[in-house]
Amino acid sequence: MTDSSNRPLAVFDLDNTLADTSHRQRFLERSPRDWTAFFAAAPHDPPIPEGVALALESARECEVVYLTGRPERCRRDTLEWLARHGLPDGQVYMRRNDDRRPARRTKLDVLRRLGRNREVRVLVDDDELVCDDAERAGFAVLRARWTLPSVTLRVAQEREGRT
Repeated sequence: MTDSSNRPLAVFDLDNTLADTSHRQRFLERSPRDWTAFFAAAPHDPPIPEGVALALESARECEVVYLTGRPERCRRDTLEWLARHGLPDGQVYMRRNDDRRPARRTKLDVLRRLGRNREVRVLVDDDELVCDDAERAGFAVLRARWTLPSVTLRVAQEREGRT
């Protein structure tokens, strides 16, 4: 087996790429949005078969890492969810609890840091703005279009910097 530090990276988003968040969208449709309940429900997300299969396939040639807009306070639940659903081990990059920048900015910053020392073979993400910015920056992108887009989640990612 190749030393993992030399393997290219396959970078996977979580929400609506690997984890189906549709059951918890209702918490964002309220005014004010209930972020505590939204993230508290994340451990109950069903896995998305297309995303999980792609992560497992990618692990054959790449080191899989996870890049999410979820706040750091969700780390334990996120790690347990990944393990419970048999996803490849990999480093998880999360948003600082107080970081409210749009997901496309926070994720591009991490991608650029990762790309300094390693080949980033692909970013797999459902957020069109994240994908657009990553492509403009020269990263290969696979758009996770296997769930229905959520306007509510897109607004939260872009305007509120919450996920």
